[in-house]
Amino acid sequence: MFSTDPGRPPAPSAPEESLSGVRVLDLSGNLAGPYCGQILADLGADVVKVERLGSGDPARAWAPPAWGGDGTLFLAANRGKRSLALELGTREGRQVLERLLERTDILIQAFRPDVAERFGLQEGQLRPRFPSLILCTITAFGHEGPDRDRPGYDPLLQAHAGLMSVTGFPGGPPVRMGTSVVDLGAGMWAALGVLSALRARDRTEGGGAGSHVRVSLLDTAVAWVAYHLMGTEATGVSPGPLGSGLGMIVPYGAFPAADGPLMIAAANDGLFARLSRALELPALLSDPRFATNPARVAHRIELEGAIAEVTRSLPRVELERRLREAGVPCAAVRTMEEVAWDPGVRDVSFREEPHPHIPGYRAVAPPPTWDGRRAPPRTPPPPVGGDTGEILQERGFAPEEIQRLREDGVIG
Repeated sequence: MFSTDPGRPPAPSAPEESLSGVRVLDLSGNLAGPYCGQILADLGADVVKVERLGSGDPARAWAPPAWGGDGTLFLAANRGKRSLALELGTREGRQVLERLLERTDILIQAFRPDVAERFGLQEGQLRPRFPSLILCTITAFGHEGPDRDRPGYDPLLQAHAGLMSVTGFPGGPPVRMGTSVVDLGAGMWAALGVLSALRARDRTEGGGAGSHVRVSLLDTAVAWVAYHLMGTEATGVSPGPLGSGLGMIVPYGAFPAADGPLMIAAANDGLFARLSRALELPALLSDPRFATNPARVAHRIELEGAIAEVTRSLPRVELERRLREAGVPCAAVRTMEEVAWDPGVRDVSFREEPHPHIPGYRAVAPPPTWDGRRAPPRTPPPPVGGDTGEILQERGFAPEEIQRLREDGVIG
């Protein structure tokens, strides 16, 4: 049961449009918060991205690579939104925000606590006036503990939470994971928390009270290393990096072929037997050192060496063919260009979306499907403030008010 007001879209009729009629204000920048907002937009929510005048979200300038003037990281986290350029550092700007909040279901913000308080965005400041509002706050180190006021970015949390200690190769320097897993994960957890809060609020007869969803980059990063931390709790030993391998399964990693690496995942005894036969290494099956997975883990170096001696003599295509025919999970280690031109990716996970300034614009579709249907294409990421007038008119601002705010430098 969504709150009602004139002009609100009708209630959703399909899962892929489940948030139709829900209004979101996304005040966040960079990646974690915007990714949360994009997930909600993909599900049909009306997401208004509130940006600073002029430069907008700092992620727009995170380039190269750029496409149509914006960094591709920004483009990958802001589809389906409209942009309102607003100067929150002014009293008039904060008054505009308060009026927008009167018709808002969900507010996403990622400011430091002192900045949120200055803008009137702390829960204690919002709840008396907007009791049904769902507030989503994303921080670096959480709202408790000694580091709660520290700023943070994805690689800092990868370091702080130990992800870098298990990434890379033994004896090598610290390695950041090749994508922003902490930021993206925090955005996903935030969206999940918001959806559960929305469910709880709207299942109450007449509409219930809102709640405060908090997600931190630290909690997200710690969640990603849960099995490593539990292993450390169990043994008292910290794991180290293993390249493409995994400490608790062998053979499970990238092996050299004659012309490039191939990832092999023989994750149980049956698959190990198939692998041994496919590589014509029957002696491995009778060797007690390799009889079980714990034994194989204990003798990792010897086993991986024996397998690599055979794999490096075969072309990658032949090695992959032989393993796939034997039912052994494997995959070539590919470049992004190879992935982009794979028909299984290009025709399924990519989709063309009309863009006013970028011919042939393509975006990665949201992963879920509902009864075989994906969420429909949304609008491309907006220009800074490109929808300001339209949004304010929808929320009850008179044309002369909008013009005065523009002349006073409050909106752009």
